[in-house]
Amino acid sequence: MEPISALFFSFCLLGVFLLLGKALRVAVRLFQVLFLPASILGGFIALFCGPYILDLLPSWVVQNWAQFPGLLINLVFACLFLGVALPGARAIWNQGGAQLCFGMVTGLGQYACALLITGLLLTPFFDVPAVFACILEIGFSGGHGTAAGMTEVFKEVGYPAGSALAQMSATFGILTAVIGGILVINITVRKGYRTMAAKADGKHPRPGSGLLAKAEGFSIARATVAPESLEPFAFHFSLVALAVLLGWAMLGLVRGLHPLLRGFPLFPLAMIGGLLIQALARPTRLDRYFDRDTFERILGFSLDLLVVAAIATIRLDLFVANLWPFLILMGTGIAWLMFTLIVLAPRMFPQFWLERGVTEFGMQSGVTAIGLLLLRLVDPQYDTGTAQAFGFKQMIYEPFLGGGLLTATAPFIIIELGPWWSLALAGGGMVFFWLVSMLNGWFRLRPWPGGGRRQG
Repeated sequence: MEPISALFFSFCLLGVFLLLGKALRVAVRLFQVLFLPASILGGFIALFCGPYILDLLPSWVVQNWAQFPGLLINLVFACLFLGVALPGARAIWNQGGAQLCFGMVTGLGQYACALLITGLLLTPFFDVPAVFACILEIGFSGGHGTAAGMTEVFKEVGYPAGSALAQMSATFGILTAVIGGILVINITVRKGYRTMAAKADGKHPRPGSGLLAKAEGFSIARATVAPESLEPFAFHFSLVALAVLLGWAMLGLVRGLHPLLRGFPLFPLAMIGGLLIQALARPTRLDRYFDRDTFERILGFSLDLLVVAAIATIRLDLFVANLWPFLILMGTGIAWLMFTLIVLAPRMFPQFWLERGVTEFGMQSGVTAIGLLLLRLVDPQYDTGTAQAFGFKQMIYEPFLGGGLLTATAPFIIIELGPWWSLALAGGGMVFFWLVSMLNGWFRLRPWPGGGRRQG
């Protein structure tokens, strides 16, 4: 088969496994209760059909799939700021400052905890390199796409297994977000910590197949150009493609700065490309033709296919070879996130600690969508303002952590500085944001009486 035809049919086959994942969710009640996305289930079906278990798929299919996550992640990040109205700095800080400080402490803490356990235990006893610590934040806060996008980075720093392990880390992270988040919500709601208890009863999302009846359907996009001149979806995809190409142009400059940066990934620069297009479109009023819902459909489409491909091509041999250090690192990450949710959140949020904390927990261990899903379980009408605060925080957080510039450069930093100086750097960042939170009157040593005590 011609290479281009093989690539095309491999891409189409991803859609088949996505449908199988959806069918499995519809058929199995447990997956509905856990709110597991069809892309996760489809990815595991494909993994079982792959070379490490049933070996039913041709080798060329798996080889082509392995290339898709690293490409699709560029579309995901290019969409992040396209069609988003950029608010002023004061509005972002007033509404999202506390959320940002909590998020930065949580994200940097993933590096700090991972570097500490790697330096003290994993490297001496299991002989893993210091960059092994990166797979926690890349997988948990970054996700499958970020893990796939870091393939060249891990090769450049001499640890090619890192990307595959980070993809497995992302899978652990999503399970942690869903199962751990729902468990904490059930316990805290029973203890009366939900602020909007009276309004939320009976209105939170119920487990279900995810299939919408005709009457429940909703519009997923809005046309801003006439279809006879240019298909609206094609118009928006062209803008996303332009953002990726701008990032590609910047990539040559970044890689020329230092030999270690030769493996720097494209996806954070594609995000900057999208941000530049949005910023330039605003003064010319071209942004009125940007439909955010359409960009989100492109993002969601790319991400669903990315997750299927990423899980389907997980190197189980590398996972087994690194089983114990991997499980210890995952346990460390889960313990840290639980600590931030249960101990730090009531002290860093003067109001609505459960709502704000659980949203961050879902994002930091899974993906943004799971964070917002957990928020809907405790604040279905978004009455607490958490959704807005979280959105403002993401605008500052995403360019740096969770797949941003710091995530992309962390392996290079660890190689250059060593694990202990890198730990000091991550710890210093945590202390800085703790101090910012304290100076703004958001942090206190005891839980806030209005935000951390039982309600009503």
